Amino acid sequence: MKRERKPEIDVESLKGPKEAQKAAKTLRDSIGFHNYRYYVLDSPVISDPEYDRLLETLSLIEEKFPELKTPDSPTQRVGGEPKSELGLIVHSIPMVSLKTVYDEREVHAFDRTCRETLGSEAVAYVAEPKFDGLAVELIYDEGVLVEASTRGDGKTGEDVLANVITIKEVPLNIQPFGGEPIPRRLTVRGEVYMSIETFHALNRQRAKAGEQAFANPRNAAAGALRQLDPKVTAERELQIFLYGVAEARGVKFETHWEVLHTLPKWGLKVNTSLSKKCKGIEDALKFYREVERKRDGLPYEIDGVVFKVDNLSQQETLGMRARDPRWAVAYKFKPRQATTKLRGITVQVGRTGRLTPVAELEPVQIGGVEVSRATLHNFSEVERKGVLIGDTVLLERAGDVIPQVVMPVEAVRDGSEKKFRIPKDCPVCGERIFISEDKKTATCNNLSCPAQLRRSIGHFVSKSGMDIVGIGKKRVDQLVDAGVVTDFPSIYEIEAEDLVRLEGFAERGAAALIEQINASKSRPFDRVLFALGIAGVGLQTARVLANQFESIDRLMNAERRELEGIEGIGPELAGNIVRYFGLSHFGQRNRGMIARLRRHGLTMSTRKAASKKGDLAGKTFVFTGSLSKWSRSEASRLVEERGASTSTSVSSKTDYVVVGDNPGSKLVQARKSGVTILDEGEFSRMLD
Repeated sequence: MKRERKPEIDVESLKGPKEAQKAAKTLRDSIGFHNYRYYVLDSPVISDPEYDRLLETLSLIEEKFPELKTPDSPTQRVGGEPKSELGLIVHSIPMVSLKTVYDEREVHAFDRTCRETLGSEAVAYVAEPKFDGLAVELIYDEGVLVEASTRGDGKTGEDVLANVITIKEVPLNIQPFGGEPIPRRLTVRGEVYMSIETFHALNRQRAKAGEQAFANPRNAAAGALRQLDPKVTAERELQIFLYGVAEARGVKFETHWEVLHTLPKWGLKVNTSLSKKCKGIEDALKFYREVERKRDGLPYEIDGVVFKVDNLSQQETLGMRARDPRWAVAYKFKPRQATTKLRGITVQVGRTGRLTPVAELEPVQIGGVEVSRATLHNFSEVERKGVLIGDTVLLERAGDVIPQVVMPVEAVRDGSEKKFRIPKDCPVCGERIFISEDKKTATCNNLSCPAQLRRSIGHFVSKSGMDIVGIGKKRVDQLVDAGVVTDFPSIYEIEAEDLVRLEGFAERGAAALIEQINASKSRPFDRVLFALGIAGVGLQTARVLANQFESIDRLMNAERRELEGIEGIGPELAGNIVRYFGLSHFGQRNRGMIARLRRHGLTMSTRKAASKKGDLAGKTFVFTGSLSKWSRSEASRLVEERGASTSTSVSSKTDYVVVGDNPGSKLVQARKSGVTILDEGEFSRMLD
């Protein structure tokens, strides 16, 4: 069938109903073709504005000639007037459900029954995803969509035609796009679903409106399809996959695989990309495991894989049970949701001092994992969801994501539940906490808070931070418990004598760790910024800040507006940075800590900033003895800000050894190696 890709029709020039009818048919055929390219093949051949112009032209023709407006016109998708109630439709062929199994042994039992009944050594199956949506039946008469209903009780379903026609992926009339003749009457079945992205957007919208969130995409899709007002359904952006034919008058199929590959040729959307024809049950189970691994990357929810006997005559031989067919089984994934009792809500203090409410639960299995704790994200979420201590709550665990409380099950409350009260003080150290106006952020600003200290020190010395080899989690605990490390600067004040007193340290090990600590002073400015543990500042953000401000002094004095003007830094992150360096007690302590780190010689500016003060790039300095004007750490910082590097030992790479009073063996090594030796006066003149 030849179709014009972009028919150009002048509505004003149409002379009468006959010309208008011909033009309307051309436009409808063209729009149907482009729907097929877009929704079924996922390969559009015109742009969205061009498609919209075709639809607009057809709408103008139907306005000028109202008698040409038909129920199957693409212009009628937006839905009609709200219905007073959903009517009922009797299915001519019952819409039975599938037997559900959760164990591989049950799958093998299903296969054994099929093989024994059919007298075959192996049976070919089609494996396809089990969509987590709402089952529907569509009926096309002479190619036109005339009925749409839900499964209901299997014999009688709800009439949802007015709502289904708002789903853009449902063709209002089918056409022989692939050259296959269309049936005189076609009854096709599938699943209406809502994408995960649309589901989350809808719940955000409902939260803003103070409405109850949907528990999952399936509930959201079901609620949307059963709306009395089709205009509401149209706003919910539902989608569909078709997966079976109950009747196809005038067309004969031999296999289910043939059915799946014929439906798209009529413009009906099928998920053939995630389906497979399998030689036997082991092949089908292998595919099941592949789909399970892909599950978390899909844009829609599936809750298992369906195995169907491929040969349709074999399906007839196997027949039906009272409620389900013997030729198919649904092998479900381990459940992601469960309900359990909320025993209490505790408050956890993180590395950056952020307070997070955590649900303490009666243990329950979700996805094969026992869950006894779940995140509640923040205090605002607790209030928004209306969770009470003692509630029965719905939990969700997707993939490896931390379990979270979705919503309380209010219907089973008995009055014994209690409201959670937001604490005013840190539950660990007792200091007053800071809570933002929207209650989404709550922090303890006491850097000495035991809950924070170990995590913050661990972050500071980590590989991505100051990369101090030899200080792992156990060593952090040991140093903090012994009082050797009380904050970041105290790491650079550790002496060998402090370490040899501790269990597991010999003199050589102590010396090696001191060497590693000193070596970390040469880490670049962006690594220092990351190590400070400013809430929300990861490695990439630290690099952006280092390049933008070039020095810690400029960053400490940056205003919030200036920070928000940087790409990738939003209001919340800008607020975290300003608060970290602010004039509060918290900010002043941080500034004091940075001053101490600077005195210890940590890099507090970029090479770009340093180059403006002089050019010592590529030079290596070693300091020995006591300088009268600077400490060794301060002297190291001065040369590093000019692009030089410092070392604690003399080698062939050393360019200068700066000598103060009472120099040690490094002076002897410098003389032997022929390295340039500077006294304090010569060093001072070099800097000037």
